[in-house]
Amino acid sequence: MADQATAYAFLAGGLLCFILFSWYPAVRSVIIAFQKYTPGSDPQWVGTANFTRVFQDPEFAAAWRNTLTFTVLALAIGFAVPFVMALVLNELRHAKAFFRVVVYLPVMIPPVVSALLWKWFYDPGAGLANEVLRFLHLPTSNWTNGADTALLSLVIVATWANMGGTVLIYLAALQGIPGELYEAAELDGASLWQRVRHVTVPQTRFIILMLMLLQIVATMQVFTEPFVITGGGPENSTVTVLYLIYKYAFLYNDFGGASALSVLLLLVLSAFSALYLRLTRTD
Repeated sequence: MADQATAYAFLAGGLLCFILFSWYPAVRSVIIAFQKYTPGSDPQWVGTANFTRVFQDPEFAAAWRNTLTFTVLALAIGFAVPFVMALVLNELRHAKAFFRVVVYLPVMIPPVVSALLWKWFYDPGAGLANEVLRFLHLPTSNWTNGADTALLSLVIVATWANMGGTVLIYLAALQGIPGELYEAAELDGASLWQRVRHVTVPQTRFIILMLMLLQIVATMQVFTEPFVITGGGPENSTVTVLYLIYKYAFLYNDFGGASALSVLLLLVLSAFSALYLRLTRTD
């Protein structure tokens, strides 16, 4: 009985922290979404007025468009690049451990530090990116200062900063593929592309699907890169939903509107989370 009491005591502490720092803020945010709420004043129930006001905000459509575009670009770039890098690392015969550390190193850098590093890298004047282009006698770019290139530039930052974990997961999946399958494919005269297409991809399709869903959920919550590097500009071209939530709460002092946006984002992400749980469910 004493052992059980101790176990329940430790469990109660964990549950209390989870309730205080996870569930309570989430429930409180849903409640505030239906209130007119500013710090220091009594909240007033306004029904769906916050949602109506948010829908009428011109930045609302821009934020969702930018977020969805960012997600699509992140899937096109940040989903393919880690898979290719995992294939390359899997074929290495020497210094494999060293290159694993190199690939994973950006994940260990604090996100704000990483964003500040890339902000200097993208500087249109003395930034390293344009200096390299000048050295190669190639045309320079505005990078994050151009409305047509800013979002793509942020996708590259997010891909570099977060692909390390994805590469290692892919690498673990690749090393679990039986070598006999590749040997049989080689005996049949399959090329490298055919081996990847008919052996590697089918054997890792479940991992690919899971990581795709997780990446969608993660990229739709992008905040650090637009906040630190571009500030939502230029011309609102990098304002994302999460950044707009920040603006409503801490710039407009409108916590009701911020909570309404949070609820909308929660509903969208819940759909992908439900799909992820459905696909990973075991009998």
